[in-house]
Amino acid sequence: MKNDVMNYALEAANPYLLGPYAPVFEEVIADNLEVIGEIPKDIHGAYVRNGPNPRFEPKGHYHWFDGDAMLHAICFENGKATYRNRWIRTNNFKEEGIAGESLWQGLMGKLSANVNRPWNRGVPLKDTANTAVAFHNGKLLAGWYMCGDLYEIDPITLETKGIENYSNTLDSKAMAHVKVDENANEMMFFDYEMTGSYIAYGVVNGTGEVKHFVKVPTPGPRIPHDMGITTNYSILMDLPLFYDMELMAKIGKAVPVFRKDLPSRFAIIPRFGKSEDVRWFEAEPCYIYHTINCWEEGDEIIMDCCINPDPAPQKDLPKGTPAVEKLNAYLRLKAYLHRYRFNMKTGETKESRLDDMGTEFPLMNSQYLGKKSKYAYNQRLELSRTLRFDAIVKYDTEKQSSEVHVYGKNKYGSESPFIPKPNAVEEDDGYVISFVTDAETDSSEAIIIDAKNMSAEPLARIKLPQRVPLGFHACWVDGDKIFN
Repeated sequence: MKNDVMNYALEAANPYLLGPYAPVFEEVIADNLEVIGEIPKDIHGAYVRNGPNPRFEPKGHYHWFDGDAMLHAICFENGKATYRNRWIRTNNFKEEGIAGESLWQGLMGKLSANVNRPWNRGVPLKDTANTAVAFHNGKLLAGWYMCGDLYEIDPITLETKGIENYSNTLDSKAMAHVKVDENANEMMFFDYEMTGSYIAYGVVNGTGEVKHFVKVPTPGPRIPHDMGITTNYSILMDLPLFYDMELMAKIGKAVPVFRKDLPSRFAIIPRFGKSEDVRWFEAEPCYIYHTINCWEEGDEIIMDCCINPDPAPQKDLPKGTPAVEKLNAYLRLKAYLHRYRFNMKTGETKESRLDDMGTEFPLMNSQYLGKKSKYAYNQRLELSRTLRFDAIVKYDTEKQSSEVHVYGKNKYGSESPFIPKPNAVEEDDGYVISFVTDAETDSSEAIIIDAKNMSAEPLARIKLPQRVPLGFHACWVDGDKIFN
């Protein structure tokens, strides 16, 4: 298994299977970890990060998004830390386990090779649940970037409990980036289908049932990646990057098309609104992978996010460019901190770039989600051949200032949640945590940073028993919600 994957990686010269991206194959549990510095005693909970980790030799061209989901987590209790990692046992993962090999070609492969496989959201691709994690109503949830099943995960053991269908009230799939209003204990989600001209939107209540679900019509199939919420509204996105279904059928591959002649459109819907209640707003064409926060301010709804003005750079590559270089170009994000102001009274949209630094994968104090906030913790994009993060940038969007914590030479981090202190008074009373992988030593550690002193050395560096491959999204789960 391990040798097959690594031989494939070397032969294909695929950088997303080598070095700090290379998969690991052992599921381990380790405590009594070496700590440089001291773990703050008031940190109580779990840091969980999702990401791709192929188990079998890929078929066709491997895309970083294809890998089987593996969770890495570090739990804190009474000043001590325990690390563990575990694959998510999705239905497709189990099916390949029985076969002993990969059964799907991936995002850059030939879709015709998968036509006899189970289809997900209108395309014959494997639902890996490898994209994001979120915690709501006592359950840790993992999901897939193209809308798939939500898998319930034990937040301590990382055991896969199965597909969450909310007592059979969920009749759709759900996007990985669900939004949890911690004050109302409600979770908002959306869904789409590659063969359907709509974006579906739903709300799960605090008793674990889908209490609202509606389909918002769009001009054609759309592939939004994220959404936003305020106290009273949700923001859905109709963006001009999508798959041309006729082109996909013709060439047999998934090729995203960016239509610069179309605007970015935002559907603002009351939290429990109907499709006819939607207010549409238009802005400059772009693609948005991740929002930070949204809130209501007077007549306006404000949305802070990271925008990518040119999300399909591979289209400009010369004919005959190798598939690996097309992948590298596609993932070489040029994203920036951006703000939208949607005026609910006049219908006007105002937008402005808040910073010229390339950053993405933002997180914030989740207790403020949907309410006015000013701090964001973004990953700085290293402009190299591949997508990797070389620093955390703490933004103060009110003062329009930033503070940077650099991981170090040849060290790359993970999406970094904010950990609030108990009884915190200010929004940034707390810590920021990240898995950091050293490409030179092939090792990893977890670092804890004082959120009020980001540029200082970490308060603690926790040595991990194995390397954590570079990956996708993470969350912090408060200990009072998971430890009995």
